[in-house]
Amino acid sequence: MIKVSVMYPNTPGVRFDHDYYRDKHMPMVKTRMGEHCKSYTVDKGLAGAAPGTAPTYVGMCHIYCESVESFQSGFGPNAQEIMADIQNYTDLSPVIQISEVVVG
Repeated sequence: MIKVSVMYPNTPGVRFDHDYYRDKHMPMVKTRMGEHCKSYTVDKGLAGAAPGTAPTYVGMCHIYCESVESFQSGFGPNAQEIMADIQNYTDLSPVIQISEVVVG
């Protein structure tokens, strides 16, 4: 199992519509990826590690797939549509990491 983490850095003046991301963008990603996306989670940053500090990321999602190849098969053909939708909820560029899930 792999996890694709898509993280949006919390920068001054950032625009991020959490409702749109949760209610429209991520369900669209799941629909387009079909069986390749086993599940996903959506996170909303609340705070940093030290009391009173801002979160490192304003929002993120984690997409779970059987393998990197499965992710690529589901995401690749839909990448243009998925990436074009980013402008509807943020002006940020995401940071992306693919990880192997070793405990879950």
